[in-house]
Amino acid sequence: MLDPHPVTVLPFALLLLAIALFPLFAPAFWDHNRNKAIVAGSLSTPIALWLLFREPLAIVHSLREYVSFIALLGSLFIISGGIHLEGDLKATPARNTALLALGGVLANILGTTGASMLLIRTVLKTNSQRTHVAYLPFFFILVVSNCGGLLTPLGDPPLFLGFLRGVPFTWTLRLWPVWAVAMLWLLGLYYLIDRRAYAKEDPARLQRDIQEVVPLSLIGLRNVGLLFGVVVSVLLPAPYREICMLGLSVLSLAVGGAKARRANAFTFGPIIEVAILFAGIFVTMIPALKLLEIHGASIGLTQPWHYFLASGSLSSVLDNAPTYLTFLSAAQGLGLHGTVGVPDAFLAAISAGSVLMGANTYIGNGPNFMVKAIADDAGYRTASFGKHAAAAILVLMPVYVFTALWVSFCVT
Repeated sequence: MLDPHPVTVLPFALLLLAIALFPLFAPAFWDHNRNKAIVAGSLSTPIALWLLFREPLAIVHSLREYVSFIALLGSLFIISGGIHLEGDLKATPARNTALLALGGVLANILGTTGASMLLIRTVLKTNSQRTHVAYLPFFFILVVSNCGGLLTPLGDPPLFLGFLRGVPFTWTLRLWPVWAVAMLWLLGLYYLIDRRAYAKEDPARLQRDIQEVVPLSLIGLRNVGLLFGVVVSVLLPAPYREICMLGLSVLSLAVGGAKARRANAFTFGPIIEVAILFAGIFVTMIPALKLLEIHGASIGLTQPWHYFLASGSLSSVLDNAPTYLTFLSAAQGLGLHGTVGVPDAFLAAISAGSVLMGANTYIGNGPNFMVKAIADDAGYRTASFGKHAAAAILVLMPVYVFTALWVSFCVT
């Protein structure tokens, strides 16, 4: 069995740091996918060559997971990009809360990225006549782009990676108490804040909001059926699952209509970026996962709440998908029994930490920065990186406390 030297983890760590820091300190450089490919390729190539000589089956296994991972994300991205929810509703606190709740449900079907891209422009346009709505993108990121996608492997990338590693598709449904507490807390808090802000709005703006109401209409209806096809195809074995997803994506591009894609300003750039970066991640993370699997018991994480805080903390500053796999391997290294070799309490802790705390920063989960960029373009005053992190941790702290207690005492 391969027992890598700790130095082999360095490319993985450097790649994660690059993903976290380049957007902040060298955004012009990082804006080009070519440069991302150079960084990812430079760091992953030495590990790939080393593994080809030491344990080639590890590369093959990781490549299969990568193909499945990109097939799901790509099909959801391409097909949801052909669906556009058009309209401008009356921006009342109750209606805004209902839109966020809808996004929290759809995140489990379309993924957090798909649900975010489907709803964010409509939500922003609905509230464009109001003045006191700067907090709206913040709550959208917390509810739709992160916490909402906790119930299914379709919801968030780390949960799908768990599914690929053997976690049953319906296993994540047992996380419903955490999902329910997060949704009730966030939606209730948002409603109270928005209700107070609504009372301060200029009556002339509220009247304008009523006058400019445009009923909702869905453009790209054919793609809705294709999305459900992706959901069904997840249950197929490989490689039929990936072939089906690819076929549905091609069908969407061919007959799904172009009007919705124009309205969404659809481009392949974001999914190409994900494909490039995760190609590097899936290679460089192999030694790290092997080390954690072999020596996980010696790093001092022994309780479920340890794994919740550790996986969540790293998911706040690094992408939550590789973070999930890292701590899953660490938990497997404890030598305990349960689903995929991990007790349910530990698996619940890792799953919840990776998904929930991905909301803490703009780099914790893929849709976060997309939502911020769209909101900025629409004229909203979104928080800085530090202010968003401080506010997210403060707002979500009750959810974190509940989850830490729940995984420690209620999950068996």
